[in-house]
Amino acid sequence: MRVRRSGSVLLAGVLLLATATPALAAPTDPLADFHQQQPSWSPCKAGSPTECASITVPLDYANPGGNRIRVAISRHKATDQAHRRGILLLNPGGPGGSGLGLADRLAKQQVAGVYDLVGFDPRGIGKSTKLQCTEVTGGPQVKNPTRPDDADLPTYTAWAQQQEHACQEAGGGLRPYINTNNTARDMDIIRAVLGEPKLNYLGYSYGTQLGATYGTLFPSRLDRNVLDSAMDPNKTWHEQDVDSVEAIGQNVNDWAAWVAARNNTFHLGTDAKQVKAGVEEIATALRTKPVAKLKDLAELDSSVGLYTRFRQGWAPLAKDLKAALDEVHGTGTADLSVAAGIARKRTLEKTVDGAYNTVLCEWDWPDERTSYRKMKQYRDTMPYGDAVGFMAPTPCAFRSFTRLETALPAKRDYPVGIVVQAEGDTQTAYPNGVAMAHTLGDNLISVRNEGVHGHYGSNTCVTALVDDYLINGVLPGSHTVCDPQQGPADIPPDTQRSAVAADIASLATTAQQIDAQLAESPAK
Repeated sequence: MRVRRSGSVLLAGVLLLATATPALAAPTDPLADFHQQQPSWSPCKAGSPTECASITVPLDYANPGGNRIRVAISRHKATDQAHRRGILLLNPGGPGGSGLGLADRLAKQQVAGVYDLVGFDPRGIGKSTKLQCTEVTGGPQVKNPTRPDDADLPTYTAWAQQQEHACQEAGGGLRPYINTNNTARDMDIIRAVLGEPKLNYLGYSYGTQLGATYGTLFPSRLDRNVLDSAMDPNKTWHEQDVDSVEAIGQNVNDWAAWVAARNNTFHLGTDAKQVKAGVEEIATALRTKPVAKLKDLAELDSSVGLYTRFRQGWAPLAKDLKAALDEVHGTGTADLSVAAGIARKRTLEKTVDGAYNTVLCEWDWPDERTSYRKMKQYRDTMPYGDAVGFMAPTPCAFRSFTRLETALPAKRDYPVGIVVQAEGDTQTAYPNGVAMAHTLGDNLISVRNEGVHGHYGSNTCVTALVDDYLINGVLPGSHTVCDPQQGPADIPPDTQRSAVAADIASLATTAQQIDAQLAESPAK
């Protein structure tokens, strides 16, 4: 059973002995000093209408009279003050994403007319009080990082342990207090400082977990809310990583089926199995020498994982892989436009930011034996993208600080909101968004045949529906399907069929099946 700390400390009423009749004094608000702050605003950048300021919040909400930290905030005031309806608080996700620039980034959207757009750097991040870790560079040094040998697996454990030690070494005093619940409490102080009885919210990715947590802690203070590319509030982060890997595999299968249906164009096979066999033939050749401009297996696996996710990359990837396969067969030479020119290698960015690895420690993580088993499973059956890396041991498996709180079970006692989710997203897989909508009883917008992560402000259909809700209070249907902003190349299949109608029907069926499964399995 999980033990949760209260979001605030209520001081007991003090019995006052008056001259004749005893009376109970009003409770003292332990956060009054924080709520009554007057931020000093100044332009975030010279000439910018967006203002920036900083406020203070308790380091530990169980002891608000103790140490304080700073939280940086930004504000773009509503341009139509006559119709202003409050603040729209924004978060880009992460955890570890700076949200200070979101107010400026969304200033051209219609919501900027009626809302003060408010961004912030969550505690531990950016211009707020930062959690920093001793810098560790290099990453696991193995020959084939996307398909490591069994003997290489302990290297991933050593890397995770090294990262955890580096974070604890430099940031140990802050780490117990950098978590989702405290960030949600900081959001409520932002609301109070800005003089608003309620806030409206738009969060992306991990920001959806943050928004659901705020609504769980402060249901009477949340009005309209949009969760774009959502997490599953009933699963651990690791369980959702498994969902992400499954989403990568599904994208590969969908791409292979699409290519096979157009064999007259791509000549990679007439069924998905043949198409994927061609990819593996290239992989076999790469074990001994470069192929085309692919240096190694990791580049191939990264390219397949990346370009099967984004539908506009489906045709270029197929053409490049056909050229590489021709080179393997000795029937041509390849100059790859996609795989060699834009493919991302599996490397870890050099960073000293420690919030990401610390917030992830709210969830439980598998031990080494379980991680190795999953790594070998995906290495052998679905190595594309970063499938093996998703399953590798994490620093949180070796957590070296006392965890004061864990993620809260989500519940909704506030107005119905919107969840937005893409069918092919690999950062927050489609079933995660369906689960968030089901758990909260929110309305769902699905984006069919799309792998993009984050849709408001970029997908025309989604943006129009969300604007109508945030501005006019008009909810979309309980489950609405939007088209992708940019789908695969317009290459007709060898045999014509109504692909769009089939995709929409399939997506609706998938959502219904997930809903039914969730209804049968109570939330954790």
